[in-house]
Amino acid sequence: MVLNDGMLVYLFALVPAVIWGFTPVLDKRGMSYDGTALQASLVVVVVDLTLVTSLLVLRGGSLLAGIDVSLAGLFLFAGATGTALGRLAIFIGVDRVGASINSAVVSARPLFATAFAFGLLGEPISLETGVGIVVLVTGLVVLSLAKGGDLSGWESRDLIYPLGSGALFAFGNVLRRFGLEMGGADVLQAVALNEAGALLVFLGYAAVRGTKGFRSADRRSYGYFAVSGALTAIALVSLFSALALPAGQVAIVESLASTAPLFTTVFVYFLLQDLERVTRGVIAGAVLVVIGTALVTLGPAGAL
Repeated sequence: MVLNDGMLVYLFALVPAVIWGFTPVLDKRGMSYDGTALQASLVVVVVDLTLVTSLLVLRGGSLLAGIDVSLAGLFLFAGATGTALGRLAIFIGVDRVGASINSAVVSARPLFATAFAFGLLGEPISLETGVGIVVLVTGLVVLSLAKGGDLSGWESRDLIYPLGSGALFAFGNVLRRFGLEMGGADVLQAVALNEAGALLVFLGYAAVRGTKGFRSADRRSYGYFAVSGALTAIALVSLFSALALPAGQVAIVESLASTAPLFTTVFVYFLLQDLERVTRGVIAGAVLVVIGTALVTLGPAGAL
């Protein structure tokens, strides 16, 4: 059976959904061993950058071979904003509200992609998109009232971190899709440059503010973050592969990748019962967010 571009987009976009449904469990466990958001961000980016660069070299390529300076700068900028800042916000969210709640809220990022398209490109908002926004917001309200997530408790204002992360990732994916459509860079080069941009941000932060926030007294935390980084490398290559295909519109890829909270909820229920509470409200909120996300993207996806 030969897979066409559309089927490959679905396949490649679902891989990060499953992986990013599981990595918040690893991240939360690492946080429980005295891990920090900065430490997690740095370990993940170092591990996935090392793996992707090594694969690139083994394949006989190099980071900048045949790439225009402006294109390289675009991927570096996408990594500095959509990855470095977005991933840092994710880890803060995992630490404060828990993996299940955080994953569900981050999955609202197609809403931000739609907003960017409306505000910057003047694209109209369809009826499906409007209904989806209402359902999505309802899901977020249900999540905030669900009394689930981190067992130590959290405040509704803590949702600003996963929401901010969703906006940053949506912005980054728009840039990545644009860069991949320009041509001149293959998927591995694009991923490596993206992660290099994120690493530069963390190194710059460490140079100015010191390295204290990047360290943990408990070595066990590093192992969890390292495994998360290895899985993230696979997820990123798959995500970029989806965006690089002619049929890989951001709206479609985002909607599929944003089903991650459904997987996170299952993983948390079985693997993090000592750290998090999965209530009926959490499940209902996650489902509403995913349904709302799908509706938000129906209009743009169907028009492409």
